[in-house]
Amino acid sequence: MFGRPVSPVLAPVYTRTMNNGDLFPEIAPFATGHLPLTDGHVMYWEQVGNPHGVPVLFLHGGPGAGAGPVHRRFFDPSYWRVIVFDQRGSGRSRPLASTAGNTTPNLIADIEALRRHLGIARFLLFGGSWGSTLALAYAQAYPDRVTGCVLRGIFLGRPSELDWFLYGLANVFPEAHAAFAGHLPVEERSDLLGNYLRRLTDPHPAVHMPAARAWSLYEGSCSTLMPNHDSAASFAADRASLGLARLEAHYFAHGLFLEEGGLLGGMERIAHIPAAIIQGRYDMICPARSAFDLAAAWPAAELTVIPDAGHSALEPGTRRALVAAVERFRTH
Repeated sequence: MFGRPVSPVLAPVYTRTMNNGDLFPEIAPFATGHLPLTDGHVMYWEQVGNPHGVPVLFLHGGPGAGAGPVHRRFFDPSYWRVIVFDQRGSGRSRPLASTAGNTTPNLIADIEALRRHLGIARFLLFGGSWGSTLALAYAQAYPDRVTGCVLRGIFLGRPSELDWFLYGLANVFPEAHAAFAGHLPVEERSDLLGNYLRRLTDPHPAVHMPAARAWSLYEGSCSTLMPNHDSAASFAADRASLGLARLEAHYFAHGLFLEEGGLLGGMERIAHIPAAIIQGRYDMICPARSAFDLAAAWPAAELTVIPDAGHSALEPGTRRALVAAVERFRTH
Protein backbone atom coordinates (compact mmCIF):
# COMPACT_ATOMS: atom_id res chain seq x y z
CA MET A 1 0.00 0.00 0.00
CA PHE A 2 2.88 2.38 0.70
CA GLY A 3 4.94 1.62 -2.41
CA ARG A 4 7.53 -0.79 -3.65
CA PRO A 5 11.06 0.68 -3.76
CA VAL A 6 13.03 -0.47 -6.77
CA SER A 7 16.82 -0.14 -6.91
CA PRO A 8 19.16 1.44 -7.90
CA VAL A 9 20.00 4.00 -5.24
CA LEU A 10 21.67 6.29 -7.74
CA ALA A 11 20.20 7.13 -11.12
CA PRO A 12 22.27 6.64 -14.28
CA VAL A 13 23.29 9.62 -16.35
CA TYR A 14 21.40 9.93 -19.64
CA THR A 15 21.94 11.97 -22.76
CA ARG A 16 19.15 12.95 -25.07
CA THR A 17 19.66 10.90 -28.22
CA MET A 18 16.12 10.21 -29.40
CA ASN A 19 13.47 12.20 -31.26
CA ASN A 20 16.02 14.73 -32.55
CA GLY A 21 17.39 15.26 -29.06
CA ASP A 22 14.23 16.66 -27.49
CA LEU A 23 13.14 13.91 -25.09
CA PHE A 24 15.09 11.71 -22.73
CA PRO A 25 15.14 7.92 -23.27
CA GLU A 26 12.48 5.68 -21.80
CA ILE A 27 12.90 4.92 -18.13
CA ALA A 28 11.16 2.73 -15.57
CA PRO A 29 10.10 3.89 -12.10
CA PHE A 30 12.35 3.28 -9.11
CA ALA A 31 9.28 3.27 -6.84
CA THR A 32 5.52 2.85 -7.26
CA GLY A 33 2.61 2.72 -4.88
CA HIS A 34 -1.06 3.23 -4.13
CA LEU A 35 -2.22 5.86 -1.66
CA PRO A 36 -5.72 5.70 -0.10
CA LEU A 37 -7.67 8.93 -0.45
CA THR A 38 -11.12 10.10 0.61
CA ASP A 39 -14.44 9.03 -0.94
CA GLY A 40 -13.20 5.52 -1.73
CA HIS A 41 -10.45 6.65 -4.12
CA VAL A 42 -6.97 5.12 -4.27
CA MET A 43 -4.21 7.03 -6.05
CA TYR A 44 -1.54 5.38 -8.20
CA TRP A 45 1.84 7.11 -7.98
CA GLU A 46 5.36 6.47 -9.23
CA GLN A 47 8.81 8.01 -9.02
CA VAL A 48 11.48 8.00 -11.71
CA GLY A 49 14.93 9.46 -12.13
CA ASN A 50 17.28 10.31 -9.28
CA PRO A 51 15.97 9.29 -5.83
CA HIS A 52 18.09 12.07 -4.34
CA GLY A 53 17.33 14.59 -7.07
CA VAL A 54 15.35 17.81 -7.12
CA PRO A 55 11.61 17.03 -6.94
CA VAL A 56 9.30 17.81 -9.86
CA LEU A 57 5.62 16.88 -9.93
CA PHE A 58 3.95 15.96 -13.23
CA LEU A 59 0.25 16.88 -13.48
CA HIS A 60 -1.65 15.22 -16.32
CA GLY A 61 -4.45 16.71 -18.35
CA GLY A 62 -8.13 16.01 -18.77
CA PRO A 63 -9.47 16.00 -16.13
CA GLY A 64 -9.38 12.23 -16.32
CA ALA A 65 -6.69 11.62 -18.94
CA GLY A 66 -4.14 9.90 -16.70
CA ALA A 67 -0.36 9.79 -17.12
CA GLY A 68 1.75 7.49 -19.28
CA PRO A 69 5.38 6.41 -19.77
CA VAL A 70 6.13 9.20 -22.26
CA HIS A 71 5.49 11.81 -19.58
CA ARG A 72 8.57 10.63 -17.66
CA ARG A 73 10.76 11.63 -20.58
CA PHE A 74 10.57 15.42 -20.26
CA PHE A 75 13.02 15.32 -17.35
CA ASP A 76 16.75 14.56 -17.09
CA PRO A 77 16.66 11.48 -14.82
CA SER A 78 20.18 12.11 -13.52
CA TYR A 79 19.03 15.40 -11.96
CA TRP A 80 15.30 15.27 -11.25
CA ARG A 81 13.29 13.17 -8.83
CA VAL A 82 10.13 12.93 -10.93
CA ILE A 83 6.80 12.24 -9.24
CA VAL A 84 3.99 11.10 -11.53
CA PHE A 85 0.50 10.20 -10.36
CA ASP A 86 -2.94 9.55 -11.76
CA GLN A 87 -5.54 11.89 -10.33
CA ARG A 88 -8.59 10.39 -8.63
CA GLY A 89 -10.76 8.58 -11.16
CA SER A 90 -8.00 8.60 -13.78
CA GLY A 91 -5.62 6.10 -15.35
CA ARG A 92 -4.34 3.52 -12.88
CA SER A 93 -6.03 5.09 -9.87
CA ARG A 94 -9.15 3.38 -8.56
CA PRO A 95 -12.07 3.36 -9.16
CA LEU A 96 -11.81 4.45 -12.77
CA ALA A 97 -13.97 7.41 -13.82
CA SER A 98 -15.58 7.81 -10.39
CA THR A 99 -17.07 11.27 -9.83
CA ALA A 100 -17.54 10.68 -6.08
CA GLY A 101 -15.81 13.51 -4.25
CA ASN A 102 -14.01 14.38 -7.46
CA THR A 103 -13.46 18.13 -7.13
CA THR A 104 -10.57 20.54 -7.56
CA PRO A 105 -10.24 21.17 -3.80
CA ASN A 106 -10.00 17.42 -3.25
CA LEU A 107 -7.38 17.05 -5.98
CA ILE A 108 -5.37 19.79 -4.26
CA ALA A 109 -5.71 17.87 -0.98
CA ASP A 110 -4.60 14.69 -2.78
CA ILE A 111 -1.41 16.40 -3.96
CA GLU A 112 -0.71 17.51 -0.41
CA ALA A 113 -1.29 13.96 0.84
CA LEU A 114 1.17 12.62 -1.75
CA ARG A 115 3.74 15.30 -0.94
CA ARG A 116 3.62 14.42 2.75
CA HIS A 117 3.63 10.69 2.02
CA LEU A 118 6.83 11.00 -0.03
CA GLY A 119 8.48 13.40 2.43
CA ILE A 120 8.92 16.24 -0.08
CA ALA A 121 9.20 19.82 1.15
CA ARG A 122 8.82 21.69 -2.16
CA PHE A 123 8.68 20.83 -5.85
CA LEU A 124 8.58 22.20 -9.36
CA LEU A 125 5.14 21.82 -10.96
CA PHE A 126 4.87 20.65 -14.58
CA GLY A 127 1.44 20.49 -16.20
CA GLY A 128 -0.39 21.06 -19.46
CA SER A 129 -4.00 21.79 -20.35
CA TRP A 130 -6.03 20.75 -17.28
CA GLY A 131 -2.65 20.03 -15.69
CA SER A 132 -1.91 23.75 -15.93
CA THR A 133 -5.25 24.50 -14.26
CA LEU A 134 -4.52 22.17 -11.38
CA ALA A 135 -0.95 23.44 -11.04
CA LEU A 136 -2.21 27.01 -10.70
CA ALA A 137 -4.91 26.01 -8.22
CA TYR A 138 -2.44 24.05 -6.09
CA ALA A 139 0.21 26.79 -6.22
CA GLN A 140 -2.34 29.39 -5.13
CA ALA A 141 -3.39 27.17 -2.23
CA TYR A 142 0.18 26.25 -1.17
CA PRO A 143 2.62 28.81 -2.63
CA ASP A 144 5.32 27.89 -0.09
CA ARG A 145 5.40 24.34 -1.45
CA VAL A 146 6.19 25.39 -5.05
CA THR A 147 9.63 26.27 -6.42
CA GLY A 148 8.35 27.12 -9.91
CA CYS A 149 5.97 26.12 -12.70
CA VAL A 150 6.36 24.85 -16.25
CA LEU A 151 2.92 25.09 -17.84
CA ARG A 152 1.66 24.29 -21.32
CA GLY A 153 -1.60 24.85 -23.22
CA ILE A 154 -3.11 27.11 -20.59
CA PHE A 155 -6.65 26.35 -19.48
CA LEU A 156 -8.15 28.76 -16.93
CA GLY A 157 -11.58 27.12 -16.82
CA ARG A 158 -13.47 30.28 -17.74
CA PRO A 159 -16.99 30.00 -19.22
CA SER A 160 -15.70 31.33 -22.55
CA GLU A 161 -13.16 28.49 -22.73
CA LEU A 162 -15.80 25.85 -22.02
CA ASP A 163 -18.11 27.36 -24.63
CA TRP A 164 -15.26 27.34 -27.16
CA PHE A 165 -14.61 23.64 -26.58
CA LEU A 166 -18.28 22.68 -26.77
CA TYR A 167 -19.33 24.92 -29.66
CA GLY A 168 -16.61 27.26 -30.94
CA LEU A 169 -14.37 24.51 -32.28
CA ALA A 170 -16.95 24.03 -35.03
CA ASN A 171 -15.43 27.12 -36.68
CA VAL A 172 -12.09 25.34 -37.17
CA PHE A 173 -12.95 21.63 -37.08
CA PRO A 174 -16.50 21.50 -38.46
CA GLU A 175 -16.32 17.83 -39.38
CA ALA A 176 -15.05 16.78 -35.93
CA HIS A 177 -17.67 18.92 -34.24
CA ALA A 178 -20.41 17.53 -36.47
CA ALA A 179 -19.49 14.01 -35.39
CA PHE A 180 -19.38 15.10 -31.74
CA ALA A 181 -22.75 16.81 -31.83
CA GLY A 182 -24.14 14.11 -34.11
CA HIS A 183 -23.85 11.52 -31.36
CA LEU A 184 -26.89 13.21 -29.79
CA PRO A 185 -30.39 13.49 -31.27
CA VAL A 186 -31.05 16.81 -32.98
CA GLU A 187 -33.34 18.00 -30.20
CA GLU A 188 -30.55 17.58 -27.60
CA ARG A 189 -27.78 19.46 -29.40
CA SER A 190 -28.57 22.85 -27.89
CA ASP A 191 -27.22 21.50 -24.56
CA LEU A 192 -24.25 19.35 -25.51
CA LEU A 193 -22.75 19.33 -22.03
CA GLY A 194 -25.90 18.43 -20.13
CA ASN A 195 -26.97 15.68 -22.49
CA TYR A 196 -23.48 14.21 -22.79
CA LEU A 197 -23.12 14.25 -19.01
CA ARG A 198 -26.40 12.39 -18.62
CA ARG A 199 -25.15 9.64 -20.94
CA LEU A 200 -21.62 9.55 -19.55
CA THR A 201 -22.89 9.02 -16.01
CA ASP A 202 -25.46 6.40 -17.01
CA PRO A 203 -24.50 3.12 -15.30
CA HIS A 204 -24.92 1.01 -18.44
CA PRO A 205 -21.85 0.60 -20.69
CA ALA A 206 -24.12 0.45 -23.75
CA VAL A 207 -25.01 4.07 -23.00
CA HIS A 208 -21.88 5.60 -21.50
CA MET A 209 -19.18 3.97 -23.65
CA PRO A 210 -20.38 5.25 -27.06
CA ALA A 211 -20.72 8.72 -25.57
CA ALA A 212 -17.23 8.50 -24.05
CA ARG A 213 -15.70 7.45 -27.36
CA ALA A 214 -17.47 10.26 -29.25
CA TRP A 215 -16.36 12.91 -26.72
CA SER A 216 -12.77 11.70 -26.56
CA LEU A 217 -12.37 11.26 -30.31
CA TYR A 218 -13.60 14.83 -30.78
CA GLU A 219 -10.94 16.14 -28.43
CA GLY A 220 -8.21 13.97 -29.92
CA SER A 221 -9.09 15.01 -33.47
CA CYS A 222 -8.60 18.68 -32.59
CA SER A 223 -5.43 18.38 -30.51
CA THR A 224 -2.66 18.56 -33.12
CA LEU A 225 -1.73 21.14 -35.72
CA MET A 226 -1.54 18.52 -38.45
CA PRO A 227 -3.94 15.55 -38.56
CA ASN A 228 -2.65 12.61 -36.54
CA HIS A 229 -5.04 9.70 -36.84
CA ASP A 230 -3.07 7.43 -34.49
CA SER A 231 -3.09 10.06 -31.78
CA ALA A 232 -6.79 10.74 -32.23
CA ALA A 233 -7.62 7.02 -32.11
CA SER A 234 -5.72 6.60 -28.85
CA PHE A 235 -8.14 9.03 -27.22
CA ALA A 236 -11.04 6.72 -28.08
CA ALA A 237 -9.63 3.57 -26.44
CA ASP A 238 -12.25 2.37 -23.97
CA ARG A 239 -10.40 2.81 -20.67
CA ALA A 240 -8.84 6.12 -21.63
CA SER A 241 -12.01 7.57 -23.11
CA LEU A 242 -14.25 6.78 -20.14
CA GLY A 243 -12.06 8.53 -17.58
CA LEU A 244 -11.43 11.51 -19.85
CA ALA A 245 -14.97 12.10 -21.09
CA ARG A 246 -16.88 11.46 -17.87
CA LEU A 247 -14.59 13.52 -15.67
CA GLU A 248 -14.26 16.38 -18.15
CA ALA A 249 -18.03 16.64 -18.44
CA HIS A 250 -18.37 16.39 -14.66
CA TYR A 251 -15.85 19.18 -14.07
CA PHE A 252 -17.21 21.36 -16.86
CA ALA A 253 -20.73 21.09 -15.44
CA HIS A 254 -19.44 22.37 -12.09
CA GLY A 255 -17.34 25.25 -13.39
CA LEU A 256 -14.14 23.28 -12.68
CA PHE A 257 -14.87 23.65 -8.94
CA LEU A 258 -12.83 26.86 -8.92
CA GLU A 259 -13.06 29.68 -6.42
CA GLU A 260 -15.17 32.72 -7.22
CA GLY A 261 -13.04 35.05 -9.31
CA GLY A 262 -11.30 32.13 -10.98
CA LEU A 263 -7.60 31.47 -11.20
CA LEU A 264 -6.71 34.95 -12.42
CA GLY A 265 -8.30 36.31 -9.26
CA GLY A 266 -5.71 34.53 -7.12
CA MET A 267 -2.55 35.46 -8.98
CA GLU A 268 -1.25 37.79 -6.27
CA ARG A 269 -0.57 34.68 -4.17
CA ILE A 270 1.96 33.34 -6.68
CA ALA A 271 3.17 36.51 -8.39
CA HIS A 272 6.70 35.87 -7.08
CA ILE A 273 6.95 32.24 -8.24
CA PRO A 274 9.00 31.83 -11.45
CA ALA A 275 7.17 30.20 -14.33
CA ALA A 276 7.62 29.18 -17.95
CA ILE A 277 4.45 29.21 -20.06
CA ILE A 278 4.64 27.25 -23.32
CA GLN A 279 1.78 27.80 -25.74
CA GLY A 280 1.11 26.44 -29.22
CA ARG A 281 0.06 29.30 -31.49
CA TYR A 282 -2.62 27.12 -33.11
CA ASP A 283 -3.81 25.34 -29.98
CA MET A 284 -7.51 24.87 -30.66
CA ILE A 285 -8.35 23.04 -27.43
CA CYS A 286 -6.89 25.80 -25.23
CA PRO A 287 -6.53 28.89 -27.44
CA ALA A 288 -3.59 31.24 -26.89
CA ARG A 289 -5.71 34.04 -25.39
CA SER A 290 -5.62 32.30 -22.00
CA ALA A 291 -1.84 32.00 -22.03
CA PHE A 292 -1.50 35.70 -22.82
CA ASP A 293 -3.96 36.64 -20.08
CA LEU A 294 -2.11 34.48 -17.57
CA ALA A 295 1.30 35.90 -18.52
CA ALA A 296 -0.06 39.45 -18.19
CA ALA A 297 -1.15 38.68 -14.63
CA TRP A 298 2.11 36.93 -13.62
CA PRO A 299 5.17 39.19 -13.29
CA ALA A 300 7.56 36.27 -12.75
CA ALA A 301 6.37 34.27 -15.77
CA GLU A 302 7.94 34.03 -19.22
CA LEU A 303 5.67 33.19 -22.15
CA THR A 304 6.97 31.26 -25.17
CA VAL A 305 4.66 30.83 -28.16
CA ILE A 306 5.46 27.91 -30.46
CA PRO A 307 4.66 29.10 -34.00
CA ASP A 308 4.02 25.67 -35.54
CA ALA A 309 2.12 23.78 -32.84
CA GLY A 310 -1.37 22.96 -31.69
CA HIS A 311 -2.37 21.58 -28.30
CA SER A 312 -0.38 18.37 -27.90
CA ALA A 313 2.69 18.34 -25.66
CA LEU A 314 4.31 15.91 -28.10
CA GLU A 315 4.41 18.18 -31.13
CA PRO A 316 8.09 18.77 -31.97
CA GLY A 317 8.40 22.46 -31.14
CA THR A 318 6.39 22.14 -27.95
CA ARG A 319 8.22 19.17 -26.52
CA ARG A 320 11.61 20.80 -27.21
CA ALA A 321 10.45 24.00 -25.50
CA LEU A 322 9.15 22.07 -22.50
CA VAL A 323 12.40 20.19 -22.01
CA ALA A 324 14.37 23.43 -22.37
CA ALA A 325 12.12 25.15 -19.81
CA VAL A 326 12.65 22.37 -17.29
CA GLU A 327 16.41 22.53 -17.87
CA ARG A 328 16.39 26.27 -17.08
CA PHE A 329 14.94 25.53 -13.67
CA ARG A 330 18.07 23.60 -12.74
CA THR A 331 19.55 26.97 -11.78
CA HIS A 332 16.68 27.96 -9.45
